[in-house]
Amino acid sequence: MLENLTQRLSSVVRNLRGQARLTESNIQDALREVRIALLEADVALPVIKDFIQAIKDQAVGKEVHQNLNPGQALIGIVHDELTRLMGEHTSGLNLATTPPAVILMAGLQGSGKTTTSGKLARILKAERKKVLLVSCDIYRPAAIEQLRILGERLEVEVFPSTPEQSPLEIASAARNFALTHYHDVLIVDTAGRLAIDEAMMSEIKGIHAAINPIETLFVVDAMQGQDAINVARAFSDALPLTGVVLTKLDGDSRGGAALSVRHITGKPIKFVGVGEKVDGLESFHPERMASRILGMGDVLSLIEQAQKGVDHEEAEKFAKKVKSGKDFDLEDFKMQLLQMKRMGGISSMMEKLPGQLSGALPAGADPEKAMARIEGIINSMTPAERRKPDLLKASRKRRIAAGSGVQVQEVNRMLNQFEQMQKMMKMMAKGGMAKMMRSMKGLIPGM
Repeated sequence: MLENLTQRLSSVVRNLRGQARLTESNIQDALREVRIALLEADVALPVIKDFIQAIKDQAVGKEVHQNLNPGQALIGIVHDELTRLMGEHTSGLNLATTPPAVILMAGLQGSGKTTTSGKLARILKAERKKVLLVSCDIYRPAAIEQLRILGERLEVEVFPSTPEQSPLEIASAARNFALTHYHDVLIVDTAGRLAIDEAMMSEIKGIHAAINPIETLFVVDAMQGQDAINVARAFSDALPLTGVVLTKLDGDSRGGAALSVRHITGKPIKFVGVGEKVDGLESFHPERMASRILGMGDVLSLIEQAQKGVDHEEAEKFAKKVKSGKDFDLEDFKMQLLQMKRMGGISSMMEKLPGQLSGALPAGADPEKAMARIEGIINSMTPAERRKPDLLKASRKRRIAAGSGVQVQEVNRMLNQFEQMQKMMKMMAKGGMAKMMRSMKGLIPGM
C-alpha cells in the first residue's frame, strides 16, 4: 500500500541536508520529489496543488531545530499536512438515533460494498449490537445469495429479498422488520453499476428518502485511482454522504484515492478495507496513516491488532511457561505462528512497523508462504518429536521433509530458527525482556 509514495518521501529526508533555515530555494527539489510521488500515487491534480502550496506556506522561513536535519524538519510539516488532508481526527459511526440505526452502503459495482457490509456487521456484533443485513441489489447475479452466505458465516440475520421485488420495496420492508424485531442496526447493501448512470442515482436517492439512514457510507475501491475522484464527486452531489470506506488498500494499488477522496467529498474516511477476510476492516486514523506513508510505521494499530487477534488464555499459559524456565518446544513454536496468523500474518504486522524494521525481510520474500511451510514441517512430526526436538536425527528429518514436501535443508533451516527462538526464551526467563532485545540487535537491522 502506497509503497512508492513511502519510498520517494523517505528520500526527501536523506537528500535535504545542512541548512539552518528552510527556504524556497533549498526545499524546491524536495517539493518536486513530493509532487512526483503524489502524481505517481494517482492523487488528483487539484489536491496536489493545494497540498504543495500548504507545505510551502508552512515551511518557508521555518527555523530548523538543532536536533533535526532540514529533511526531518520538512517531513514533519509533510506529516502534519498529510494528516490534515486525510481528516485530522478519527471518525467513528454515528448510531445515536432511535433504533434501528440505518446504514446505507453506496458505490459502484465491484467496489466491495457487499463484503464491507458483512465486515461492518461483524464489528457491530462484537459491540453487542443486534444487526440485520439486507441486499437491495436485484441486478447483479448472486448478490443476494452472497450476502446471505456472508450472514450465515458471521451468524448475523439477513432479511430475505428476491429479484422480483423492487429495491425500494426491499429496503422499506427490511426497515419495518428491523423496527418490529428490535434490531439495533440495519445495514442496507445497495446495487452498483459499472459506471455512474442516471437510473442508478435516481434509485439510490429514492431508497435514501424512504429509509432515512443516519449513516450513508460511500464505498470506493482504492485501486480506481483518478476514476475514484469522479465517482466520489458524483455520489457526493447525489447523496448527503456521512463518510467514506476505502477498500482494497492492501492490493497492488498506488493508493492516491486515500489522499483525494476526503478532499473531494469533504467527508471523513471512516474505515479502510484490507483483504477479503471478514476481519479485514480497520478504523481509519489519519495521523497513523500519515506516519505509515512516511515510513514511520503505525505501532498503535499493530498493538490493537495484537489485542484483537491473540488468544489471551494461550498467551498467559505460554508466559507462565517462559517464566518458569521450562524448555520452549516445537509445540510452543507452532502456537506462536498460529497467534501471528490470527493477528493478520507477518506481512500485515511488518507493514505497520517503521521503515527500517519493515525492511528487515529480504526483498521479494513471502513471509506467509514461509510460515505455511514451517507449519507443514512441524505438522509432519510426531508429538514426541515436537516435545523433544533432540530426537530429530538424519533419518527422522528425511521422513519429515518427505511428509511436508520440502527438502531436508529446509527442515534444518527451520530447526535453526527454532533454536534461536529457544535461546531468546531462555534469556527472557533469566534476564527479562531487555536482555532479549539486546540479543535481537544483530538479527533485525536498525533495531
